[in-house]
Amino acid sequence: MTDTYSGGCHCGRLRYAFEAPLQDIAHCHCSICRRTSGGIVTTWLTVPAQSFRWRSGEPAAYASSPSCTRYFCGHCGCHLTLLTTLSPDSLDITVASLDLPELAPAERHIWVKSRLPWLQLDPHLPQEGEEFIP
Repeated sequence: MTDTYSGGCHCGRLRYAFEAPLQDIAHCHCSICRRTSGGIVTTWLTVPAQSFRWRSGEPAAYASSPSCTRYFCGHCGCHLTLLTTLSPDSLDITVASLDLPELAPAERHIWVKSRLPWLQLDPHLPQEGEEFIP
């Protein structure tokens, strides 16, 4: 049996749930994640798209690149999910928006070729210059 996880935005207008394992969890260092989140790293987990549902609210969307659309709360601005045409059957969810983010530790660093040079990375996690999408 797969566990059900939930999360949402800061103001509570958007809530989501998914039934899938917590896997493919990565700290992303790309410049687009930095600019859209305002943070130095965005940590994502990937789930099958069909396992995800919005429980309340309707997210705003932003096409941040030709292949990626990011979904966020139009009220508080919280960045929640990302869909990419490079992997159309999956959905990325921001780990920080989970109700229990402590259950989803990162497994790797991605886009380290774009990382901020003063940021020290966890040497115990694998690093990818870009991102390998199977």
